[in-house]
Amino acid sequence: MIERYRIEEIHKIWSDENKYNKWFEVELAVLSAREELGDIPKGITERLKRTEFTVSRIKEIEKETHHDVIAFLEAVGENSGDEARFLHQGLTSSDIVDTAFALLVSKVSHIIGEELERALQVLKEKALQYKGLPMIGRTHGVHAEPISLGLKILSWFSEMKRAKDRFLRASEGMRYGKLSGAVGNFAHLDPRIEEIALEKLRLNPEPISTQVIPRDRYAEYQFALAMIGSAIEHISMEIRHLQRTEIRELEEPFREGQKGSSAMPHKRNPIICERLTGMSRLLRSYLMVAFSNIPLWNERDISHSSAERLYFPDATELTLYMLRKLVFVVENIRVYKENLRRNLECTNGLIFSQRVLIALLDKGMNRKEAYRVVQGYAMEVWQKGGNFRDKLKGDKRLSDFLTEDEINSLFNVEFYLVNEDKIFRRVLT
Repeated sequence: MIERYRIEEIHKIWSDENKYNKWFEVELAVLSAREELGDIPKGITERLKRTEFTVSRIKEIEKETHHDVIAFLEAVGENSGDEARFLHQGLTSSDIVDTAFALLVSKVSHIIGEELERALQVLKEKALQYKGLPMIGRTHGVHAEPISLGLKILSWFSEMKRAKDRFLRASEGMRYGKLSGAVGNFAHLDPRIEEIALEKLRLNPEPISTQVIPRDRYAEYQFALAMIGSAIEHISMEIRHLQRTEIRELEEPFREGQKGSSAMPHKRNPIICERLTGMSRLLRSYLMVAFSNIPLWNERDISHSSAERLYFPDATELTLYMLRKLVFVVENIRVYKENLRRNLECTNGLIFSQRVLIALLDKGMNRKEAYRVVQGYAMEVWQKGGNFRDKLKGDKRLSDFLTEDEINSLFNVEFYLVNEDKIFRRVLT
């Protein structure tokens, strides 16, 4: 229910009604600033504030004008009398559209920021819950050395924390407006009007603009969303990998009544994590559009406009949806501890090969020889089976360096988690 409410909240922010209301808010802020500077009579802003207009009427006028801002101004003017002449003086369409857009993005960013914080909280709780639970770490998809499930989830937390920090910086980079006229040179409007109006709107003045806010700000924001998506994809892909039947260490929630396949009743597929993977690809595709919108002709063209009206609402809504689904998966993830233990043991001790190698080096054995001996037994176990520790104990060459008790002591999973507390403190402090 909360998930649906938040999505609808973003729908409302991006709605035509809210967009036009924000346009009107910007126009009124400009009028108020002009009043303060004595540029127009006092009371104009307050009287125009009561003007009513409808989306349907704006759309009706736009069918004739083929210009949304002019249609908006005409719709407002129909119900505000002669005082409507003070609206939009010295301004250009992008002054209103881009400045209002910053207000919309600010609202959306607040919601996404809250969901990012919730995702971080859930990841932190799960990392602490599974701290100290050993599992095999894998490189190239091959068993490497033991880690803990807590450390794995902690690394997800750390990546998501960077994604949040990056998003907050990009969100601040979007809190810029411009009220500098047709080519950004303040020819028809005092720069002080921009400063006063934007302060009322709680936005920063763009230091130098053309007819539009520079689109590198928009691209940076989209990059931050894509990086959130990639962090989510990283987590979801790892869960998918660890849910494979032959591994089955983790599993995304499978609810009562859920079906995995129309043909095979036994299937429990990681459909949510697969969905998140696909959605991350979509977020990244929007980034290319955002980059393409940076170079516009001269002081401006409108090749960016149509794309932004589509991808910006979609990207922000998609990001929120993905965060909500991630929280659901992580909160309800299934952990199969017996399979974690089984997989730790399935290579018959090979995962301790580095400890054996280092112990031989510490005892004075030549590195080349030590590596050759340890790898030789490891390859034999890989290909023919058997127990790695037993083979080491049976080699008389090694008895000159290591006793049986010393060899036994090297096959200890807890050794690999001795610095786990330090890592947790470093990440969470």
